[in-house]
Amino acid sequence: MRIDGKVAIVTGAASGIGAQCAETLARAGAKVIATDIDSAGGERVARKIAEARGDAIFLDQDVTEEARWPQVIAAAEGRFGRLDIMVANAGIGLVVPLEEMSLVDWRRQQAINLDGVFLAVKHAIPAMRRVGGGSIILMSSVAGLRGAVGLAGYCASKGGVRLLAKAVALEVASANIRVNSVHPGIIATPIWGKLTPSAGAERRNAPLEPPLDPHERARGAVPLGLAGEAQDIADGVLFLASDAARYVTGSELVIDGGMMAGAAPRPPT
Repeated sequence: MRIDGKVAIVTGAASGIGAQCAETLARAGAKVIATDIDSAGGERVARKIAEARGDAIFLDQDVTEEARWPQVIAAAEGRFGRLDIMVANAGIGLVVPLEEMSLVDWRRQQAINLDGVFLAVKHAIPAMRRVGGGSIILMSSVAGLRGAVGLAGYCASKGGVRLLAKAVALEVASANIRVNSVHPGIIATPIWGKLTPSAGAERRNAPLEPPLDPHERARGAVPLGLAGEAQDIADGVLFLASDAARYVTGSELVIDGGMMAGAAPRPPT
């Protein structure tokens, strides 16, 4: 699939799924604006794209700060002349039973995972209207389709992303703007080493010990028996961004090795 001439913004693009999405869209011909709070990682992604003869820039961005959004959109239009694709990927995961979660952590996770996505959509729509349409792709999760032990806050945020996509798809369909959500299952990315317990504890922002192993978890939870790779998700994002998905909107693209095909497995002990 080719998306030559299209311009894409990818949030949370410094590593993992976001980085792979940025690189994949660039290889397919898009001009990419990669954003993240991790400037070093984001710059590396932009350089990698340039070294592969792609066209990309990196912009430092906290997706929860609305004042930054018009600047990012203006940079896309100023540098490349338009905006066709928005991949709202930035997110965090906190692992903690709900009764132990602080309100501070609840709000922080919602702010990044849901408020940040809302702002991406809100500010992308006018730019896409100016060019006659576009594709908005919101990164949700299988945790946005069913509950998971220790992830109530995360599930709430990702479930919100799912229904946000559906509602906005109806609002902007007449403008030829498509809005869909992507639901990864267990994907082997650096986020597994960054999952943290509630930041209200004395171990604030400390990673889980031992870190969660996606390959081990996949053996018991995924029908295909293995964890996915970031490229598996990026390929789905490319499809939704391309004209091959011109009749797809308000839909969920589940990429999970079969996890959602049957009953939820018992949580690991």
